[in-house]
Amino acid sequence: MKFLGFIAIATAGVLASGQAFAQKLEKVPMLIFGPPSLGAFLPPVIKAKKFDEKHGIDIVFSERPPDAYIVQFNSGEFQLGGSAALLNVGLAVEKGVKVVYLFNIFNYWSYVVTSRPDVKTLKDLEGKEMVAAKSTSAYRIMTWFAKQQGVNMDKISVVNTAPPGLASYILADRAAAVHMWDPGYDLLKSRKPDIRTLDLKIPETWKNFTGGAAIPYLGVAAHTSWVQKNQHLIPKLFNTYNDAAEWTLANPEEASAIVVDKATPEAQKGVAQLIRANERLGMKVQWPSEVQKDMLSIYKVGVDVGLMSSDPGAQTLYSGPKQ
Repeated sequence: MKFLGFIAIATAGVLASGQAFAQKLEKVPMLIFGPPSLGAFLPPVIKAKKFDEKHGIDIVFSERPPDAYIVQFNSGEFQLGGSAALLNVGLAVEKGVKVVYLFNIFNYWSYVVTSRPDVKTLKDLEGKEMVAAKSTSAYRIMTWFAKQQGVNMDKISVVNTAPPGLASYILADRAAAVHMWDPGYDLLKSRKPDIRTLDLKIPETWKNFTGGAAIPYLGVAAHTSWVQKNQHLIPKLFNTYNDAAEWTLANPEEASAIVVDKATPEAQKGVAQLIRANERLGMKVQWPSEVQKDMLSIYKVGVDVGLMSSDPGAQTLYSGPKQ
C-alpha cells in the first residue's frame, strides 16, 4: 500500500509539473495570411513540432485573406503579424501607423503563368487580362520587375482575387495570365504540369539594381507599442521561426506533408522539392541588421512603383535586443 501511495504521489507530482509548464507558456496572438501563402508556410510546422512551446510561448495563429489582414493589422486589432511584407510595413509607416519589421523569413520570388500560346513574354500581356492578388506586395514587386522590361502595366487589365482563387483562373483558362507565388505555384504545377512561366528576370535585374542577390520580402512585424511591452518575446519568436525553418530544410518530405497536408502526394512531392532546393523559396530567418542594405532597396522599389511617396528608412527595422 505504501508503494502504491508513493506511485500516486509521484504521478500527481508529474501531472502538477506538466500543468505548471503549460501555465508558463505565454500566449502570443499572431495574424497571418491563409494558405497557400508564405505566411502560412511555417506556422503548421511550428505547431506540429511545438517549436513555440520549446521557447516558452504559445503562438495563436489567426488566418485572414490579404485585404482583411492589412486592415486588421494596421488598425491594431492584431498587433503582431506573421505575413508581414516589408513593403506593406513601409506603406503603413507612411500612413502614420507605428509598426516595425522584426525579422525576415523569406526572400522574394514569384511567377506570371500562362497557358495561352500567343503569350510568350510579359510584354505580350499588354491589351489582355491577367489575375492577381493586387493588395499583396508580391504583386506590387512583380510590377516593378515588369517595368524593368518595358512593360506598361496600365495597358494590362488586372482582375483582383484572393490567393486561394488564383489557380482556378488558369485551370479554367479564364485569363491570359495569373500572378502567383510559392507554394501555390507548386500546387498548381502538380495539377497542370504544362503550365508556362513568363520570365521575370528576377536574379539579373535585382543584381543590376543592388549588386546583391537577396531580396528580403516577408517576415514578422509588430506595432511599436507591442514591442515596448513585449520585447522579451521577440528573441523567442525569432528562435521559434528559426528552429522551424532549419527543421523544415532538413526534413523536406515530412515538412511538406505538414505544410500542405490536404494536397495530393504529387503536390506534396513538388513542395518537398521546393524546400530541398530553397532557391525560389528563399527561406532564411534573419535579423534586419544582417540584410539592412537589401531591405532598404525594397523601399526604393516601393517608391518607384508609386506605392510610397518616400523611403521610410531604417526606422522601420527592429534594432533592439536579440537575446
